[in-house]
Amino acid sequence: MRLADVDLADPGRFTDGVTPWRMFDVLREQSPVHWQDEHGHGKGFWAVTRHADIVAVGRDPETFTSEGFTNLEEVDERQAAIRRSLLETDGPRHHALRRLLLRDFSARSVAGYEVFLRGLTATTLDAALPKGDFDFVKEVAADFPINVLARMLDVPDTQRLIDWGNQIIENTDPERLHASERFKDLPFRSPASLEVFEYGRELAARRRGGDGTDLVSRLVNQVPVDGLPMSERDFDNYFLLLVVAGNETTRHAVSHAMLALLEHPDQLDRLRADASLMPRAVDEFLRWASPVYHFRRTATRDVTLRGRRVAAGDKVVMWYASGNRDERVFPDPYRFDVGRDADEHLTFGRGGPHYCLGGALARLEIRVLFEELLPRLSSIELAGEVRRIRSNFVNGIKELPVRCSPGAPSRA
Repeated sequence: MRLADVDLADPGRFTDGVTPWRMFDVLREQSPVHWQDEHGHGKGFWAVTRHADIVAVGRDPETFTSEGFTNLEEVDERQAAIRRSLLETDGPRHHALRRLLLRDFSARSVAGYEVFLRGLTATTLDAALPKGDFDFVKEVAADFPINVLARMLDVPDTQRLIDWGNQIIENTDPERLHASERFKDLPFRSPASLEVFEYGRELAARRRGGDGTDLVSRLVNQVPVDGLPMSERDFDNYFLLLVVAGNETTRHAVSHAMLALLEHPDQLDRLRADASLMPRAVDEFLRWASPVYHFRRTATRDVTLRGRRVAAGDKVVMWYASGNRDERVFPDPYRFDVGRDADEHLTFGRGGPHYCLGGALARLEIRVLFEELLPRLSSIELAGEVRRIRSNFVNGIKELPVRCSPGAPSRA
């Protein structure tokens, strides 16, 4: 591929599982800080594709702010005020909002979910594996993360949460497109956001003033440490972020990890033979999957980045997926290796104030799933076409048809 052929602004270039990586390879080598035109859909943006530069941008919120919004869409001040969430907040207010749930998502707290997770995983696998042929995304990858989130929110409506997450995060996919101008004031311009807001408000009304320990109760019954209470709009956007981020990213990471094992059966056999590799394998799964292609920042001042003059107000986009294939950090980056030391991956960010709040939970979910799944299989293989989401934001798999033969009996 030539540099002139690169177009990161076109979601259609992200559906074959090959073209995005070729574009990233060209950019890292020839133009690591690259100006990308958006063909009339935006003012254009700087694409940052090397690991070290991505880390530097993410750790400098004073120069590269999230308050200009974190996806490619350009919003005016009115829209920004309506749609601003934890992701689009910096400084003391971001710290105060993040601390509301920081303890709930700490490694120590989420470790308490392991027994529940193993039981949940067993239930999921007991339902899926006897079918022999099934869609791994629908029957496994989408099932257990949302059940964990439902428990943390203390709600029963798992399928509704899955459907809402799909509609919101897949907003550039032809199967999810809406008349975007009608919904321009909603997150991701998705009408499903209105249903999520209504659902969250009903939960908040019932739990305000109570002594519950679920995430909704914590949000409505705590005052942020900066002393500024959350507004109804703050709650709406925080709740929606939990619904989307709490399901979609782990789901896609699990799907990509399974696909990688199917395409590299030697690594599947290696992991089944040596369970002690699982912690390293989880990091390799996360590096390989890169479920979120990018996040955006906005330059607050004129700055030079790897020799390119970035002007105040320019969009600066950190392509985490490219950083996860940077040969300067990961030797032979297109070799899937469950024994690789891949803990410098960028899937959760890398330091900085916006490091993924749910990172510890995602690691636990992925580890438990594969620890439970692999011993139950005598064989598993692809059974059809892998369908991907049309998006340059989320690296998602819609369908992953598999054929399996169950092995060991379930652990009840």
